[in-house]
Amino acid sequence: MLVGHVTGAYGIKGWVRIKPYSSDADAMLHAKTWWLDKPVLRDVDMMQAKMHGEDVVAQLMGVADRNGAEALKGAAVQIRRSHFPPLDDNEFYWVDLVGLAVENLEGETLGAVADLMDNGAHPILRVVAPVASPDQKPKEWLIPFVDQFVKTVDQAGRKITVDWGLDY
Repeated sequence: MLVGHVTGAYGIKGWVRIKPYSSDADAMLHAKTWWLDKPVLRDVDMMQAKMHGEDVVAQLMGVADRNGAEALKGAAVQIRRSHFPPLDDNEFYWVDLVGLAVENLEGETLGAVADLMDNGAHPILRVVAPVASPDQKPKEWLIPFVDQFVKTVDQAGRKITVDWGLDY
């Protein structure tokens, strides 16, 4: 599962800085094997990792200096789903929401979840409508992921129902 991306080096001893895609990076901190897609998809042993502000910094096997760490900038970081902590009812991993169709209470399709962001108070769904032609700019909505607006999440049916108008 995709959990973040390398944003650059941290220090001079080969540590990398990773921007996690979730505010809870627990799975990344405890998984001993990561998969990086740069230069090609491969597994890498994670030797140490810790939080540093909102980022994760990690020491990876085979990355010995700052140049090696900088070479990984932009690499996607993936870990096995089995390393994710279990969820309570009505909790979701962001990665599971991306791509789900979004429709409102009137049955109108808004689009699909392109990604999520955290504004500190709560996550926000970025929903992008399909475009009719390639030169058309897609309409998008930023919908707070709170009970007031998000009514149901049906992962099996790949759909989220929201209380959100097309004209918002």
